[in-house]
Amino acid sequence: MISKRILIFGFFLLTSLAFYAQRDQVEYLPTFDNRKIHYGFYLGLNKNDFKLNLRESNITNADIIVEAAAGFNVGLVADLRLHKNLSLRLEPGLVSNTKKIYFNHLATPQDSVREIGSTYLHVPLVFKFSTDRYKNIRPYLLAGVSYDYNFSSNERNQDDNSAGQFRMKTHNFMYEVGIGIDVYLYFFKFSPSIRGVFAMNNEIKYDDDANSQWTAPINYMGTRGVFLTFAFE
Repeated sequence: MISKRILIFGFFLLTSLAFYAQRDQVEYLPTFDNRKIHYGFYLGLNKNDFKLNLRESNITNADIIVEAAAGFNVGLVADLRLHKNLSLRLEPGLVSNTKKIYFNHLATPQDSVREIGSTYLHVPLVFKFSTDRYKNIRPYLLAGVSYDYNFSSNERNQDDNSAGQFRMKTHNFMYEVGIGIDVYLYFFKFSPSIRGVFAMNNEIKYDDDANSQWTAPINYMGTRGVFLTFAFE
């Protein structure tokens, strides 16, 4: 399950920042949003797991679960203003996390657990729909797609799970939706956001054996996650 703690923390953070920013009567960076292009960077946390769909197979009583883990993300921001309330953002960065998959229908520890440590080049292209500015805050919605290059992928490895290697695809595609708030400060704009990230393609690389105890029961396995991001622009 995707952690609810990140969602709750992020919601209260956005609410608190909005309340704090409205208290200040001085309007900071009044012409910031008139720029055609501006740049920044971001830091953040993520909680990722896999959505699993199982299928009928020759493996009886297949029982597979995923244990999600927290990770971090860091990257750059390029924002192109298309309209006073709409911009297009390119946000290339690195995302790192680790997940464990438990194959509970297998008896021995060396067979029943696979740890997947992943580092991705994450390249989102998202539309940012903003409200009109009110004092020093400006809420917004995010929606778009992203490409992930998995540096930790072993897709081309000749070994599979029979040799202890759980293989994942190198190239993956996601869609993203989220909410956030721009907070205008004296020297820069601070933009925290919460977004959901969901895979569009099947990320698993199936074992060579069509009746593999590890991959035969899996019809689909794709990333799903929550990103809590802090952008500085």
